[in-house]
Amino acid sequence: MQVYKFGGASVNSIERIQNVGDILKNRIDSEPLVVIISAMGKTTNALEKVADVFFSGDTDNALRLFDVIKQQHLTTAKYLLVTHYNPCYALLNDFFTEIEWLLHDKPVREFDYYYDQIVCIGELLSTCIVSFYLNEIGVANTWLDVRDIVRTDNNFRDATIDWGKTKQAVEDLDFSANDIYLTQGFIGATDDNESTTLGREGSDFTAAIFANLLNANSLTIWKDVAGVMNADPKQFPDAELMSELSFEEVIEMAYYGAQVIHPKTIKPLQNKGIPLHVKCFLDTNLPGTTIRQKLVKNLPPIIVVKTQQALIELHSQDFSFVGEQPMIELYKIFSQLKIKANLIQTEAISLQICLDDRKEKIEQLALAASTLFDIQVVKDLTLLTIRHYNEAILEKLTAGKQILLLQKTPTTVQVLYR
Repeated sequence: MQVYKFGGASVNSIERIQNVGDILKNRIDSEPLVVIISAMGKTTNALEKVADVFFSGDTDNALRLFDVIKQQHLTTAKYLLVTHYNPCYALLNDFFTEIEWLLHDKPVREFDYYYDQIVCIGELLSTCIVSFYLNEIGVANTWLDVRDIVRTDNNFRDATIDWGKTKQAVEDLDFSANDIYLTQGFIGATDDNESTTLGREGSDFTAAIFANLLNANSLTIWKDVAGVMNADPKQFPDAELMSELSFEEVIEMAYYGAQVIHPKTIKPLQNKGIPLHVKCFLDTNLPGTTIRQKLVKNLPPIIVVKTQQALIELHSQDFSFVGEQPMIELYKIFSQLKIKANLIQTEAISLQICLDDRKEKIEQLALAASTLFDIQVVKDLTLLTIRHYNEAILEKLTAGKQILLLQKTPTTVQVLYR
């Protein structure tokens, strides 16, 4: 058993979808395979815009924006398919209707609910087209709606997996009749069949869930880079390929915001010792990166840059020390609001917290913490993290920056600046 995951860049054009077909057609082994595919290219971003406009009350504009996405996918299907176009169109039309029906309504629930109902359609559209294309070129596969498999709670936009129910659904898959199942990443569903999402870049996590529950030999994530680099090559042209990494190192990278592997992805693989291969879909002959339970020494500095950060400054209202009880109450608020702090620094009577700049979350945090603290918010910041740093690279990357926070350990430095 193997699991493959193809990201949005691997299916963002006719040629790249055909390339996915070639990879699957030419694989050497004939082991059973689950293929996870993301939404095409920038579709998720476009659907996020639809959700924003819809929630603002502009139904007509939301429908217009969605129609652009709809026509793009229909055009892709027309270019790729001949004999399988009609059944593909019928399934696509079901998905279009699902969203258009919602967009004709007025929002009466929270934004995160509508976000998930709308954004989830991207993966359903892409996998529908790719599945029919693969069948047309002779790569027999069975399309699955992952919402029938991956069960979650109703924490929309960052849902938690119900492992028991998901395990039972995965075990019911019949691999004696199907060598390849093709399905979606990033999405799931509640017991009430309401769509949920697993957080941005959650397709990797979906692939790891299937790999874990199927006891796969390996998980391969196909990307448009040579493998895992020590920095984003789009920001750092001299970024280096790391051919081997440990699970522990990748967990640290993911925790600090590296976009190569989703933060939740590693644990299901680590629990069962399943190796993760990161390969390049543009050149399958490149060796890529292998991640396993093995210590790797002499790594280069690993650089992670997160933009759109906010600094929350909390000061005790009566000049009392920020002690145990206020911290307990603050972490309760974090838990209730599902907030993850990227950096925390405490002083005698104040506390500074760096968060992703999600407006609604920051407003909720400020309101909830206002009974304990006076609060100020600073936005438009950048958080730099360097693993295995040296002073030369730290000085180079922070030259000319206004540093608001700096924390160091022997292996990692974090700098929040504007």
